[in-house]
Amino acid sequence: MTITSLLFAGLFALVHLGIGRMRFLDQAPRSRWLSAAGGVAVAYVFLHVLPELAAHQQTFAEELGTSKATAEGLVYSLALTGLVVFYGLERAIRVSRKRTAEGNHGHLPDAGTFWIHIGSFSVYNVIIGYLLLHREETGGWSLLAYGVAMALHFVTNDFGLRQDHQERYDRIARWILAGAVLGGWLLGRLADLPEIWIALLFGFIAGGVVLNVLKEELPEDRESRLWPFVCTAAAYALLLLAI
Repeated sequence: MTITSLLFAGLFALVHLGIGRMRFLDQAPRSRWLSAAGGVAVAYVFLHVLPELAAHQQTFAEELGTSKATAEGLVYSLALTGLVVFYGLERAIRVSRKRTAEGNHGHLPDAGTFWIHIGSFSVYNVIIGYLLLHREETGGWSLLAYGVAMALHFVTNDFGLRQDHQERYDRIARWILAGAVLGGWLLGRLADLPEIWIALLFGFIAGGVVLNVLKEELPEDRESRLWPFVCTAAAYALLLLAI
């Protein structure tokens, strides 16, 4: 299982490094492949991660020394926190881009916002890399479901990051993000967090994935494809239910 997880970590890193070479994604209206990838990631969160968290309410309550209702609220609050954090980052990018455009300094976010943005996604990547080795549900099928969903999520996410930062992404950000996900896998080999922390990390990542997918799909200027998103979400959901 360790070798398989390392292969997925390498795949994640390759997505970061190679997104600029996926020319077929850069088209208008939005590539159906991006919408399809987003559908898979959202299906994974709602049909695998969130139900798994709910199934472990008793464990959370015992670990935290609280009632089941309180433990459940805390875990889902982490999911909400992940969503709010990445919404805040997206908002910061838009404000920074507007400010630089008004000052006739181009249309890209300023350097400070760039580093905050990429730094936050590096932490996100470390967590995703770590969870390759430490998930609520163990086993080969669980790893495969997680690895495929996150690889496709990175395709969607990195396409958006590259649009946000352009040359800075190619020159700096992609290397940091690739190193972060590999570093997360290595951390997973060296450190074994308690079960409750794994659950909390999963909750945070769930919120982040949902926001990062939807912020790529919903804006009108994205010209997103509805049916690829819906069909892949439905197909992956059925697959998850079957296994």
